[in-house]
Amino acid sequence: MNSFDLDQPLIELVSSQERGVWSIRHALEGVQIFGGIGSGKTSGSGRMLALKYLTNGFGGLVLTVKPDEKELWQHYCRLAGRENDLLILEPGGSHRFNFLQFEAKQSSSSLTENLVDVLKTVIRAGEEKSGGKSDDAFWETALDMLIFHVIDLCQLAYGHVSVQQMYDIVQTIPKSEEGLQTDGSAAGKPKAFQQAFEAARLQVNRQIDDWFAKLPSQRQAALQDETVFETQLLHTLPDARLLKFLDQFFFDTFMNLSEKTRSIIDFTFSGFLFRLLRDPVYSLFCRYDSTLTPEDSLRGKIILIHLPVKIYHKVGRDCQILFKYLWQRTMEKRHITPSSRPVFLWADEAQNFLHEHDADYQATARSSRIATVYISQNLPNYYACMGGQKAEYRVKSFLGTLGTKIFHANADMETNKYASELIGDAFFEDKSHSVTVAQNFAQTRSKSLKLERVVRPEELVRLKTGGPMNNFRVEGYLHRQGDALLKGLNHTKMMFNQNYQS
Repeated sequence: MNSFDLDQPLIELVSSQERGVWSIRHALEGVQIFGGIGSGKTSGSGRMLALKYLTNGFGGLVLTVKPDEKELWQHYCRLAGRENDLLILEPGGSHRFNFLQFEAKQSSSSLTENLVDVLKTVIRAGEEKSGGKSDDAFWETALDMLIFHVIDLCQLAYGHVSVQQMYDIVQTIPKSEEGLQTDGSAAGKPKAFQQAFEAARLQVNRQIDDWFAKLPSQRQAALQDETVFETQLLHTLPDARLLKFLDQFFFDTFMNLSEKTRSIIDFTFSGFLFRLLRDPVYSLFCRYDSTLTPEDSLRGKIILIHLPVKIYHKVGRDCQILFKYLWQRTMEKRHITPSSRPVFLWADEAQNFLHEHDADYQATARSSRIATVYISQNLPNYYACMGGQKAEYRVKSFLGTLGTKIFHANADMETNKYASELIGDAFFEDKSHSVTVAQNFAQTRSKSLKLERVVRPEELVRLKTGGPMNNFRVEGYLHRQGDALLKGLNHTKMMFNQNYQS
């Protein structure tokens, strides 16, 4: 296919009087599907959208929570004739993705900033606290600074970054100046932090010697003053300036933090790195060269990360968020032309994979031809995972960036109330009839307009949920922002076939 027509219909909507369409253009505005357990959200509307995207040539990324999602997408790809396009990243499989190697190839000049952004996004998305994520800026800033300086130290000392190096350095940062004097093994060998710092010093000293040796003797004489020399040195050699920053941070700032404060920051970062160092994650994401990258989706491949959260728990979730974030950034970087392939991001039980940049990313996804499909049971799932003092506002802001919402049967009244309010109110004709029998017979009829909810919250509880009892038909309300669907309305009640074959 040389070009993709964004007005290509994916779903045809039919009433007794008119026809409407839901097109690729609408898919690129994003989809949120809500439905309770057993409502048919995955097997109904989810199945139909997955097959529509596959048969229309979309590339994609699929994140997994349940162990059977791999087999489900293999089945979808067989039905759509896309079996050869499915790439599965899983333990024991044939594919690997080295995220540090991938980031280094993207932009070596801003590698530190990119890696810090990736790592802190995953760490913050994985924070689990009784009150949700912390809104305290101190902890975020402190963690950012530690990650920044550890990565810079690796880069300056060794010219590259590895998860093992970062972990070893964080684990061996002395707790005091005295610790520097005794921070060695029984054989007297310095530990990882000291080794890295000494290697960085040697690297910078070599640069200083080369720089000074190339100066004219007259200029060398002018730099005999120590203050003038340091000022000129820091102005001329970026690595010398960087080493000074590292020295100030580790020896003046970090070592002087209270033990409790420092241990929280240390364990947050080292705990995350530790999980990356354990197999199968280490072999999949750190040890070997990449056999697949996010760019494969742009060539029509469907990448499925088979590290289901139900089996691999936090580490499975963290790794999928890491890949998701790198994938999102890669999709947004591409230059869009009429022949640019649409791609989809698919997450069932999507609350497991949210991160702090999702709302910003989704706001520009349409222009990048990214069709997001998030499936979740209810709003409280999102509130719990997007914590903090303003969780409700963050969730509502995020949901506002998804142009289409599908509501299936649900027993959560907060979600049903949200659906009812979103669909909105309409004027209904209220008729009244009265008869008076007295000396004279009198009869009156009147009509008035009454503003009421078009779909009451309790109606969503009664929607059909598929299965043999309902002839494998699932009911749901589809709501779309913008232009009307049918009869001048922005919503319609639909029936989805659980045996849909594309």
